[in-house]
Order: sequence, then structure tokens, then C-alpha cells
Amino acid sequence: MFSFFKKKEPAISDTLSCIGADMHNHLLPGIDDGSPDVDTSLFLLESLMQLGYHTVYCTPHVLGEVHPNTPTSIEDAYRKLKTATDEKGWTSLKGFSAEYMTDYDFEAILEKNDLVELPGKRILIEMSFAFESPNIREMIFQLQTKGYEPILAHPERYPFYFDRFDKYESFVDAGADLQINILSLTGYYGKPSQKVAEKLLDEQLVTWVGTDLHHDRHLAALQKLAADKNIIKRLERIKLLKNRSL
Repeated sequence: MFSFFKKKEPAISDTLSCIGADMHNHLLPGIDDGSPDVDTSLFLLESLMQLGYHTVYCTPHVLGEVHPNTPTSIEDAYRKLKTATDEKGWTSLKGFSAEYMTDYDFEAILEKNDLVELPGKRILIEMSFAFESPNIREMIFQLQTKGYEPILAHPERYPFYFDRFDKYESFVDAGADLQINILSLTGYYGKPSQKVAEKLLDEQLVTWVGTDLHHDRHLAALQKLAADKNIIKRLERIKLLKNRSL
């Protein structure tokens, strides 16, 4: 059992209620590189609730042979966690979707319309951190053609865009929403990602904020962030934040 179960409960209460809903995390047990089991999922979920999140949608990776999740495997993991939260009387766990890698496997998934969506027919997509997906613009277009609303996950973490701010604007112009990882605002992923995240906020290009919570190290950083009044004020100033609509 992980050592973090021996720690005291977070002292911070409802600080992140200004966001309200988390729509990007890896809390479903045992199906990707996030939570390995139900007990860990419960611990992380309870910690999010203590920080002020009242709504949580889980989004495991769908990534080729690495994380070959399907609507069935995702739903099965969700049902296990939902049973456990129901037994505790928790109501924050609202549903599940996925974080789709925009590779050629995703093209086949999209062609079959075999997607698990967030409310409002929203689909969370990502790219490799090593290189831009050559089909990213086409996938955004195809998603829209099928009536979906694409959300590009953590664009501030793609190093090939650090010096190309016009790319972020072009995604928004193409109809994609941008979702930053909240920990990017702390420098957790490095200074370049922090600077881009802050500029995206300043330019009002951000419409979603996710925790991308995988494990207790992310949680510890999130709890530390919640005590930073400057970051909280920056989050409260997001004019187009859609998290609260979930």
C-alpha cells in the first residue's frame, strides 16, 4: 500500500471551488498510468473533494497498444469506482470519457464513431510531447463534422509550440477549446510550460482547466497550489471557463 495513505487529510478546504469540476484526470483504477486500484482512486477523489471539486469526470488514456482502452474497458473501471463511491455516499463522481491520442488509431476510432464523450459531445484529445500529430487539424475538423466539440488537452506542454503562440490561436480559430493543466501554473512541468499557460490565460484563450491527476505527487503539488493566492486569483479571472457548466 502506498505511503500516502498514512498522511493526514489535506488541511485546505474548498479552495478550488472556483473551478468546481475536473474533466481531465486518471482516477479510474487499473487501466492506464494513473490510479492502480480502487483504494487509491478513492483517496485521490476524496482529496479533490476536500480541495473544492464537486464534480469529477474521469478520462483515461486511449493510446494504441500502450493503453488500448475501449468504451467497454473504461465503463467497467468506472463501474468499480462508482460502486465504491456510492457505498460511501459520495456524489462527486459524475461520469467518464477518455483522453484520446490523435494518432492513426484515433482516425479508425473516429471513423467507427466509437467514442466516449464528455457532456455536450465534447472530446478530449492530445498529442505526443515529442512531436506534433500530423493529422491534428484534420482530426479537429472531422470531430466537428460529426457534431463533437474537440478540447485540446494541455497545449502549454507541447514544446514544439513554445515559440509559436500563433498555433494556439489557430486552434481556437479552428473551433477547438484549449484546456490547460492547473499544475502548469506552478512550474510543475517546467518554466516554459508555465509561461505559456499564463499567457494563454492572459489572452483569454483558455476555456477548460484540468488537474491531469495521476498520483500522489500530483496531489501534493495540487494541495500546495491551492494555498497560492495569486494563482487562485488568476483562475478566478478566467472569463470563459466552462468547467462550471458540467
